[in-house]
Amino acid sequence: MKTNPNRFWWTVIALGWAFDFFFWNKAPGINFVVYVSLCVAAGILLLRAAGQRAHRNTIFLLPLLVAFAVIIFVRKEPMTVFLSVGMVLFLMGLFAISFMGGRWPKYNLVDQLKGFLQLIGSMIARPLGFSAEIKRKQAEAGQRSASQVWSVVRGIFIALPIVAIFAALLGSADLVFGERLEEFIELFNLEDLPEYIFRLILILGVANAIAGAYLHAATERVEEKLVGENKPLIASFLGFTEAAIVLGSVGLLFSAFVSVQSQYFFGGQTNIQIDGYTYSEYARRGFGELVTVAIFSLLLILIAGAVTRRETESQRRVFSGLSVGIVSLVLVMLFSAFQRLVLYETVFGFTRLRTYTHVFMIWLAVLLVVGVALEIYRLEHKFAFAALLVSFGFVLSLGLMNVDGFIVRKNVSRAIQGQDFDVSYLAGLSSDAVPALAVAFQNKALPASVNDGLGAALACHMFYKNEAADMAWQSFHLSQETSARILKTIELDLESYRGDSGDWGYQVITPLGKEHHCAYRD
Repeated sequence: MKTNPNRFWWTVIALGWAFDFFFWNKAPGINFVVYVSLCVAAGILLLRAAGQRAHRNTIFLLPLLVAFAVIIFVRKEPMTVFLSVGMVLFLMGLFAISFMGGRWPKYNLVDQLKGFLQLIGSMIARPLGFSAEIKRKQAEAGQRSASQVWSVVRGIFIALPIVAIFAALLGSADLVFGERLEEFIELFNLEDLPEYIFRLILILGVANAIAGAYLHAATERVEEKLVGENKPLIASFLGFTEAAIVLGSVGLLFSAFVSVQSQYFFGGQTNIQIDGYTYSEYARRGFGELVTVAIFSLLLILIAGAVTRRETESQRRVFSGLSVGIVSLVLVMLFSAFQRLVLYETVFGFTRLRTYTHVFMIWLAVLLVVGVALEIYRLEHKFAFAALLVSFGFVLSLGLMNVDGFIVRKNVSRAIQGQDFDVSYLAGLSSDAVPALAVAFQNKALPASVNDGLGAALACHMFYKNEAADMAWQSFHLSQETSARILKTIELDLESYRGDSGDWGYQVITPLGKEHHCAYRD
């Protein structure tokens, strides 16, 4: 990059402009996949031209990066999209901080935090240092022309917002000057000048951040020193006896809790009603607290393992045995929490939050098992890597399962069994729900009331589709396109559903005369 700085600067400025082109007033869709691909490809090519190649371990991040970017293109459910965006940004940062070293699988949590803080600093300050260094080298070599051109360009970019602010203040101070200023703006069609200035600043800011990320990747040391690599991050200071008492006490408490669970919860509905509880009342409480207990138990084992002195093999075995015992009991409690949630969903229906919690508990159980296995085999330093993989698995699971489609299928099954059917909730789901809604709607074996409600939900989605019909191509989204195509095929079947825009938003009146509110979705 130092050998051809102009190519470097024009590339990052082009990427800054591309950010504005793809995302200004545009919803995420195909633009996200394209822009992420452009940034990664441009960075790899620039660094390769400078003689710097990515480590093979770092290359392994690219398939994951692509997978999460594609999820953003194919799913519209908000939490899945939010977590996928976070994963894309995280992976791009991890790609930059481990570009040549490739040591990201060995990072602990402190290494990750340290690396990202350094990257953020580079994205803010490193381009200025690089520019000054190039200017100094060009001056030493007598190459002043290019430097002067960039000085003029930078001066114009800096002057524009400053002049605009002073012009606005002076226009407010003097009416005549203000009129002349308005005439000047109208002459050049500059009514949106403040917006243009803001977008210009945004373009330059994005370009500066991308330049800093590239420069950080280019200057990263191949033999990166990791925190706690040569000596433990925290010295062992707690005696084995004290740790054994703590873990043993927790294990006894958990054993008592599990014994009560086996008597009341696992005993079935009869035992619960004997004590004055209904099934739904019992299920309503507890699963959040049990998940919290599982998380804190994992932290307890990890912290105890890091600070406890285990001087003999028998002490190590006892400690590992206590850890395995606690995790086993916690897994039973997680199963209890899972069962409580299933029970609650059976009574009150499936929602996004309950589905997230279900999937999260499964991956938390996996992390518990992996965490205690690492402790047994004395590989505690790999826990951050394991937690990272579990996080990837959790988000990928949400993308693959299609949360909104899952909710539709489960709630339709409940409705067939005579349970309450919340049509408005299904109508407020994203376009991801439309394929499942359409399949159920076309099933003529369903009860008339259920079919009537499904048609109302689809009519609401038809209204949403018409609202989103004029979106720019950058916002093209596979989920919305699939939804629109399916709705087109059943449009005639929905003609008997009447829409009405009232004070409380859009409503649908079904052929059976029922009224359903279309909750605002996106």
